[in-house]
Amino acid sequence: MGHKITEVEQQTEGYASARLKWINNTKPLPFLYESTGIITRFTDGRDPKPRSREVFTFHRPETLKEWIEQGTSLRERLHHIPLLNPDHLPAKTLKLRDCQETAITHLEQSFKADRPRALIQMATGAGKTYTAITAMYRLLKFADAKRILFLVDTKNLGEQAEQEMMSYVPLDDNRKFTELYTVQRLKSAFVATDSQVCISTIQRLYSILKDKELDESIEQTNPAEWAQPKEPMPVVYNQEIPPEFFDFIFIDECHRSIYNLWLQVLDYFDASLIGLTATPDNRTYGFFKKNVVSDYSHEKAVADGVNVGNEIYHIETQVTQQGAQIRA
Repeated sequence: MGHKITEVEQQTEGYASARLKWINNTKPLPFLYESTGIITRFTDGRDPKPRSREVFTFHRPETLKEWIEQGTSLRERLHHIPLLNPDHLPAKTLKLRDCQETAITHLEQSFKADRPRALIQMATGAGKTYTAITAMYRLLKFADAKRILFLVDTKNLGEQAEQEMMSYVPLDDNRKFTELYTVQRLKSAFVATDSQVCISTIQRLYSILKDKELDESIEQTNPAEWAQPKEPMPVVYNQEIPPEFFDFIFIDECHRSIYNLWLQVLDYFDASLIGLTATPDNRTYGFFKKNVVSDYSHEKAVADGVNVGNEIYHIETQVTQQGAQIRA
């Protein structure tokens, strides 16, 4: 195939719309692929506005069968998520802060616009994880998402997220999130196929996709502090965790973990990416294609009384005025 792979999409569409005598189809075939052998693109013809996206490799036949049995595509189901607050009640009656309601509403609008990446910028202390769990709950309940990954870059953050999920009670149910959905925090190379939410460090997931042992100590420090190899070893297809394993990936502290070595983990999965951070930089904005669905800075959080402002005092002491001597 020529090097502009998207130019042949019309040809694929022609084949898919043709009557094929060996299956006697009355409708066009729904799943379309083009591949150069290096780059593979996929279109789900059942989407509201079908358009192609790059995938790591072809989806498994079992996956395509499952998708056909579901009847509608995930992108179609995202259009039917009910409004978070149709009656425009004050956010506190939803047990949400205004900034959380805004973030979830805008994120869901972004899904409906079929934007594959979105960034939630929210000041530390404003409740990013609670916001993410609310969004995850709504994707599982209303869009019938199959599996969601909550990706962290230290073990400590994974434990915190798990605790929050265990204590989270949704707005429209009195059972806890973990009673409604199966949550697994990955502690080994074993990933349960019945998990609906997985919590993992990006280091652990990388080692699973590379099929190599994980040195547990590397989960303790955030990957941004590492000296990374010039040419990272590429991840390879893993039949236990195929690229379609997750529908959505929420990336905690995404400003630290979406570059260099770790980017391949995100490129492997055919999933929508949602970044969570209090401190994005230009690279973060670029990665999420400037699709900022929440822009809640520390200054706004202080103005709303969610966070406390800081004042700096200079205090003079005897040592600062006269210096000190070190005894022999």
